[in-house]
Amino acid sequence: MSVVVITLLAAAYGAAGGLLLPRAAYRLSVAPGEPWRAHCPAGHPVPRWLGPARCHGAPYGASAPGVAAVCALVCGALAAAGGARPEVGVYVGLAPGLVLLGLVDLAVHRLPDVLTLPLAALAAALLGAAALAPRAAGSWRLALLGGAALAGAYLLLFLINPAGIGFGDVKLALALGVALGWYGWGVWALGAFLGFAYGALYGLGLLLGGRAGRRTAFPFGPFMAAGALTGVLLGGFGA
Repeated sequence: MSVVVITLLAAAYGAAGGLLLPRAAYRLSVAPGEPWRAHCPAGHPVPRWLGPARCHGAPYGASAPGVAAVCALVCGALAAAGGARPEVGVYVGLAPGLVLLGLVDLAVHRLPDVLTLPLAALAAALLGAAALAPRAAGSWRLALLGGAALAGAYLLLFLINPAGIGFGDVKLALALGVALGWYGWGVWALGAFLGFAYGALYGLGLLLGGRAGRRTAFPFGPFMAAGALTGVLLGGFGA
């Protein structure tokens, strides 16, 4: 199967998955300790977990077409970078879950355990299976070491400055470190660095624009994910 076909199939999968995420993002976007949302802003019960966020024709929460476009772009880019290698199926398959995490973090500055921990477990297990398949271009051992190393680094930062790094970021780092470590320490280091770089540039932009102060908190998970995505893409193209 050609890379073009694989890319189109991955983009279609991402678009379809993205259309299902807005309702889940809305229901999960609550403060720690609060129950998941069960009603729309108008007070009507929200059926099920997946689907667009609409109630009696009125949209709420994240835009389904916008989320679908983001997922399609991410999944298509991953497929274009990795082609027919088995790890690509893992990255593409898990990408909508990472987008869902970003939506929740943007909404309430929180990365729920119900998403971060399964994502890390799935990334490790599925890459382990991919390592056994022909044409795999990475190392499962390095993936596991990368997950432990990045989570450990974020844990240290959390202990030093809990106001700057949340414990949810530590758990997300476990999954991202596994994904980055697959292609080796060079990709791991680049993805980890870019996560901080993207976040710093965003914070600097807010500061220079007068929209935030030095102590203003903002969600860091999306920037961690963007840095890891960049690293994985470059690793895929390099492999």
